Amino acid sequence: MEHQEVRERLRRELRWRGAAGQEPLADVTGWWRDAQLLQALGPALAASSREAAPTVVAGPASKGMLLGALVAAHLGVGFVEVRKEPSRAADSDAWWQRTTPPDYQDRHLRLGFRRDLVRSGDRVLFVDDWVATGGQVLTVHALVEDAGASWAGASVIVDALADSRVRRTLKVTSLLHIREL
Repeated sequence: MEHQEVRERLRRELRWRGAAGQEPLADVTGWWRDAQLLQALGPALAASSREAAPTVVAGPASKGMLLGALVAAHLGVGFVEVRKEPSRAADSDAWWQRTTPPDYQDRHLRLGFRRDLVRSGDRVLFVDDWVATGGQVLTVHALVEDAGASWAGASVIVDALADSRVRRTLKVTSLLHIREL
């Protein structure tokens, strides 16, 4: 599927939901129902990161895990899930963890991944559906540095960042900008 067709389908399948008088919320579930669009999302999100040559893709629960796995499979690299409020599965598990700055709902989330999954020398590509404040991207970037790995960038479907410095610093690329919706 061509890049422009992916963008058109993303716009067409997005629904804004909410009661009158409330700020609408984006409902992206139509993106997952369209089999052709779902199949095209991995290659489309991976396209901007080829030059960065990621060795692993990281995606936060839950939508970033779905998309990140699609991108990793397309690139032929591994995938690392970034858990929200992670808990240890066993005493021997070691985690890199950090707390995010406030998100779009003014929450502070604890994010983390197992220490043995991101190694020194890895080039990590972050993948998610939407970036609004940049809090999760900034936090995962810090976790990648904690692990001694390097940042390959961030690839998202929708860029709603108000601060272009975050976009530039974290190498955020997107399929759509919020003003296109």
